[in-house]
Amino acid sequence: MKKNLIAVLLIFAVPIIAYMALTKSTATTAQTTDAAAANKPQVIKFTSAMCLDCQKMNEIFKEIFPKYEGKIILTEIPVQDGTSFTNSQIEKYSVTLVPTIILLDATGKQVKRIEGAIEKAEMDNYLKGLE
Repeated sequence: MKKNLIAVLLIFAVPIIAYMALTKSTATTAQTTDAAAANKPQVIKFTSAMCLDCQKMNEIFKEIFPKYEGKIILTEIPVQDGTSFTNSQIEKYSVTLVPTIILLDATGKQVKRIEGAIEKAEMDNYLKGLE
């Protein structure tokens, strides 16, 4: 009986603990997208810890974004955190899937919307055009 109870607890507890660990580790401090722009272009990246395409885009951003540091503001919004800020941004930009990447010019006008994963070279070209 004890073995069955332990097995059932492990079946349910391990995935829940793993999910909580993943969502905590990828959560970043979200900036307010309206005030943070400071007359610079901005990239708003809606992501999720459980999304394979999001993980691919995170790797691409780790590789190419350092050369745009200081020129373009990057805001990462983990959709699963459930804060009022996140929910308002999801509603504001009508995000229905992840990853969704919104490119804003220096005036805050949306110039490009990317839904799903894209190749590194293509993302790099979009960022070059945003500078």
